[in-house]
Amino acid sequence: MLQKIDTLSKIRDTGVVAVLRGDSKEETSKAAVACIKGGLNAIELTFTAPHADEIIEELNRDYPNGQALIGAGTVLDASTARIAILAGAKFVVSPSFSKAVAKLCNLYSIPYIPGCMTPSDIQTALSYGSDIIKLFPAAIVGPEMISELRGPFPNVNLMATGGVTLANLKDWFDNGTTIVGVGGSLTAPAKDGDFAQVAKNAKAYRDEFNQIQSESLR
Repeated sequence: MLQKIDTLSKIRDTGVVAVLRGDSKEETSKAAVACIKGGLNAIELTFTAPHADEIIEELNRDYPNGQALIGAGTVLDASTARIAILAGAKFVVSPSFSKAVAKLCNLYSIPYIPGCMTPSDIQTALSYGSDIIKLFPAAIVGPEMISELRGPFPNVNLMATGGVTLANLKDWFDNGTTIVGVGGSLTAPAKDGDFAQVAKNAKAYRDEFNQIQSESLR
């Protein structure tokens, strides 16, 4: 349980989770390394990427002792969740809520972050032990949805994913999101092999998040 608490704390502290969906193992691996170099140490390896479990295992080997927090994304069933956890995933993310995945993650004391859209979805996920809820697709509802949800769920930790960009990052945090998940706007240059630009994008997100945090403490 202490390991789970520590992971949750690290996820919240990092602020921005890099969501990776590469077309090949090489592209995804290099994009992950570029994000880490740029300062985004929380990585969500989606299981739509080829050999995602192998990438998770290799990144944990290359960045030991908490240098990076490697999780699994697009986990749709308990079998995939178990594969991810055995590969070393420190957290598991889904586009929707799954009771089976929630139970398996609870069994292994791994944070489960399910995708939810409605208050009913959120209440169900919370009742199954989810400590962080992914608002997805966030672009459909906008940042204001975060502040609205905090009325009935004042203590919920929300992760806005889908449509989060550098330009609107502050809006999400101003409205009360705990963390964000960022994909295409961060990693798009990887499609062309420009991993240096991915690292620059990651640094831009890290710098913007740090600025937001600094302003909130004033």
